[in-house]
Amino acid sequence: MSLTQEQVVEALRPVQDPELRRSIVDLGMVKAVHIDAAAIGVQVALTVAGCPLRNEIQTRVTTAVTALAGVDAVAIDFGVMSEDERAKVREIMGGGHSHQGGGQAHGHAEGKAVPFNQPGNKTRPLLIASGKGGVGKSSVTVNLAVALASQGYSVGVVDADIYGYSSPRMLGTDRDPVVIDDMLVPPEQHGVRCISIGYFVPDGQAIIWRGPMLHKALEQFLADVFWDEPDYLLIDMPPGTGDIALSLSQYLPKAEVLVVTTPQPAAQKVARLSAAMAKKVNLPVRGVIENMSWFTGDDGKRYELFGTG
Repeated sequence: MSLTQEQVVEALRPVQDPELRRSIVDLGMVKAVHIDAAAIGVQVALTVAGCPLRNEIQTRVTTAVTALAGVDAVAIDFGVMSEDERAKVREIMGGGHSHQGGGQAHGHAEGKAVPFNQPGNKTRPLLIASGKGGVGKSSVTVNLAVALASQGYSVGVVDADIYGYSSPRMLGTDRDPVVIDDMLVPPEQHGVRCISIGYFVPDGQAIIWRGPMLHKALEQFLADVFWDEPDYLLIDMPPGTGDIALSLSQYLPKAEVLVVTTPQPAAQKVARLSAAMAKKVNLPVRGVIENMSWFTGDDGKRYELFGTG
């Protein structure tokens, strides 16, 4: 049976860009199809040069086309989108909207709204907070995110602990975010998308920023990152009740709070302050997670190293 170009394009329609999770046909990535008897040539324009998932796209396209009857060989020719084509991709992804109307526009300087505050947005933001550092808040955030993803939920993590970022390393992400036009696409690992200042700072370099720069970064993490409306957005908060915590409560007025503590009285005391702050800014505290409750020795006994209760 002789194939038509239209049939090949339709076979490619279900193929999704691994990062944007949209059809490569709908995104305009399929530039041309050439048919030479049983050999098919496909021209694909990548969103960015050096696309980290090029091999994955190649596999998906090859699998889709070879499934067609009578196809013996598939050749893929990769190119890169122009600036105009990338701008169209951003529009398709819903990134071209600006905040309309009065009231508080908790978006960044260009007037972009934080998508999680928009009417009808289904994402549940969870703020993972603690009174003090070292209680395992980041570990709890990452494990909770991966557990939710393994249950079939779509999950994003914002590493808002700007000075003590650790989420990328804990998740084991092996690539940086991709920038399309001015939209950041977060890398995904274990089914969890994650954005962190750690992707943008040279390894081993300290971040020495004052408040306004921190808030700008957080704002961009919420407004400029392509999250694609996950079921859950987990925010790994910095310890304590500083102004980052206050900003996040304003950016995400629908957020729910989980407080992490260890059993020591000192940790519990400052954990109470986190809960008290949440109450003050009208965010519900959904629960307290006691971490490092005990250590199980080789003898099978539980040792409560930090006390109990």
